Amino acid sequence: MSIVAVIPARGGSKGIPGKNLRPVAGIPLVVRSIAAARSCGLIDRVVVSTDDPAIEEAALAAEAEVVDRPAHLSGDRATSESAVLHALEHIDPPAEIVVLLQPTSPFIDSAALCEAIERVRSGREDVVFSAIETFAFLWQLDDLGRATGINHDPSVRSRRQDREPQFQETGGFYVMRARGFSRARFRFFGRVGVAIVDERTGIEIDTLDQLRLANTIAPLVDPTSSLRPSASSQLEHS
Repeated sequence: MSIVAVIPARGGSKGIPGKNLRPVAGIPLVVRSIAAARSCGLIDRVVVSTDDPAIEEAALAAEAEVVDRPAHLSGDRATSESAVLHALEHIDPPAEIVVLLQPTSPFIDSAALCEAIERVRSGREDVVFSAIETFAFLWQLDDLGRATGINHDPSVRSRRQDREPQFQETGGFYVMRARGFSRARFRFFGRVGVAIVDERTGIEIDTLDQLRLANTIAPLVDPTSSLRPSASSQLEHS
């Protein structure tokens, strides 16, 4: 069974310019995703979809394959699904399982990823994605700025141990049957399962503050990172 990891990593990013090459503990985000895929021995090929020559260079140096991402799939409104679908069209032989890895998640749990692949490969589920448990009380604002509860009854303040957990996507990985994904053209189809990961690994990087936080907690989440030289201060301001 052919299992292919696809990492969408476009060059443009408004929030953090050059985001996918920014380092966490000295390792560029896109390279961290490649390493996470490599650490899972079940993945046959690792493919980076990019429109950026510098990302392509980093990916090739990390021994990943590269699919050139066309301009119409590289803008701010382009979806990760569109990049993965495009990459699948250029993979031969065709993938049977596709793993979407997002470089904005610097601490992808390779063991949890392998377990998720096994669940899809066994036929138990069609899609498995990484998530953390949450017991948070969520609210939303109406047009007048008034808050209303959306996952709880505000008149009943139940204890954490009396509530069922909900699950928040980490964005780290999505394991999918390739044929079903190509038919549905979105990542949640068929039988969907959750791979619960440690909350420390759930950070997603969309802002500079999140990038700084990831560098701060890297020695706790990934102990070997403390042994690596960090280039984060240099690239944060480039």
